[in-house]
Amino acid sequence: MATDVNTVNQTDTVIHTEGLKVYYGNFLALRDIWLEIPRNRVTAFIGPSGCGKSTLLRCYNRLNDLIESFRCEGKIFYNGENLYAPHVDPVEVRRRIGMVFQRPNPFPKSIYDNIAFGPRINGYKGDMDELVERSLKQAALWDEVKDKLRQSGLSLSGGQQQRLCIARAIAVQPDVILMDEPCSALDPISTLQIEELIHDLKQQFTVIIVTHNMQQASRVSDMTAFFNVQTSEKGGRTGYLVEFDRTEVIFQNPQQEATKEYVSGKFG
Repeated sequence: MATDVNTVNQTDTVIHTEGLKVYYGNFLALRDIWLEIPRNRVTAFIGPSGCGKSTLLRCYNRLNDLIESFRCEGKIFYNGENLYAPHVDPVEVRRRIGMVFQRPNPFPKSIYDNIAFGPRINGYKGDMDELVERSLKQAALWDEVKDKLRQSGLSLSGGQQQRLCIARAIAVQPDVILMDEPCSALDPISTLQIEELIHDLKQQFTVIIVTHNMQQASRVSDMTAFFNVQTSEKGGRTGYLVEFDRTEVIFQNPQQEATKEYVSGKFG
């Protein structure tokens, strides 16, 4: 890794990645990741296809555990605790570190029940109506759906469905929200709404977003990590972290030539 992440001036780290390697069987997909994610900031992961951005994102809430061939070396600390320690419950990890996927995936339930589903299975004892309203307001969707909460979440537009999924993630009161290309399937107006929402969410949550859109990364993020891919003689492609810094540094004055070429559009 070219840049020492410890040089990034952040006083409160929520996720600390230490020497992470990710394998699928014998294939090394991601190598030697050292990265500190600051609390209540938006961090963007950028880089060409196959460089491990989504793989790393899914390590943070242990979704890769569901892939039989997956294994990892190194450590990922969340608020100082090793996420992969034997006693750690992956289900609880996923409650604290939520995920919003590339394509909106509402449950085939009402708008209300989409939001209430997670809190119910987690034994929420408070006022469910208030929680649903608050979550939809935080996702900037309440005014559009408040009169049709019993309608199917699938009846909403694509952009509304994505905000519903964000509200669903918020409802279980996570600490971190992971977003894997959340705007790639949306029109420009819906994309702008999601970007504005991401900016607002960092007041209460830590947000990590994977994006192929350089303009989006520069607009929404405070920190940016650039990943690249190395191809072996046998054709294997292993991702690695090239540079991590404040977003304005990555886009205006990167330290690594590969970063400069990527953000200027010379490859990717």
